[in-house]
Amino acid sequence: MERTFKVLRFDPEKDKKPYLQEYQVPARDGMTVLEGLFYIQRRLDPSLAFRFSCRGSVCGSCAMNINGRNRLACETQVSSLRGVIKARPLGHFKVLRDLVVDLDDFWEKYKRVRPSLIPSSPPPEKERLQTPEERGGIGDTVDCILCANCHGSCTVTGTDREYLGPAALLKTDRFLRDSRDGAGDERLRIVDGVHGIWRCHTILSCQEVCPKELSPTSSIMEIRKRVVKKRGSDGR
Repeated sequence: MERTFKVLRFDPEKDKKPYLQEYQVPARDGMTVLEGLFYIQRRLDPSLAFRFSCRGSVCGSCAMNINGRNRLACETQVSSLRGVIKARPLGHFKVLRDLVVDLDDFWEKYKRVRPSLIPSSPPPEKERLQTPEERGGIGDTVDCILCANCHGSCTVTGTDREYLGPAALLKTDRFLRDSRDGAGDERLRIVDGVHGIWRCHTILSCQEVCPKELSPTSSIMEIRKRVVKKRGSDGR
């Protein structure tokens, strides 16, 4: 059975504007959208550009908009989609070519929140210990694969270029929860502003498209609680 793919094509070096190109792809049981794109690239049109790496829902490279929803192409089954399969690049990003977007701004915001452990004490002889209960406090915030699906679906990132975005703020929450981290005050200072935690409109669009079923919105609310509590303890 053949399925119709409509893929957004755009090469800024030669195209004046994006356009949808149609392809017929022979579908089979278990085929993913990523496999369909591979078929197009290898059998029909080698000029098609898209990102991929692990093919196992781990790296997040193949994030794109499929039939109006941000998803990972490697885990989206062709059989789960009705009608024409439309593949477009993630929104709110500059398109470099076809389904490939410029993620430099996304990574800049990610780096801004200092996404690594910052201990307050010298390195121990072996390792920094953590009890099961302390590890449990971090929850599933460690599962973010930085696919940028949330960033591309957030209404605020589309209108405020300075907004840190849901992925960076979720990562901030991840380290605020970590008992081994000693930079809590600095982390709160970085995100406490009009382009940080207070810019979120709690629409939950980030949560709806997360392939790992995480909730950046919940993380943002938790950080807000920490900020308010700290202000109270500081007498502000």
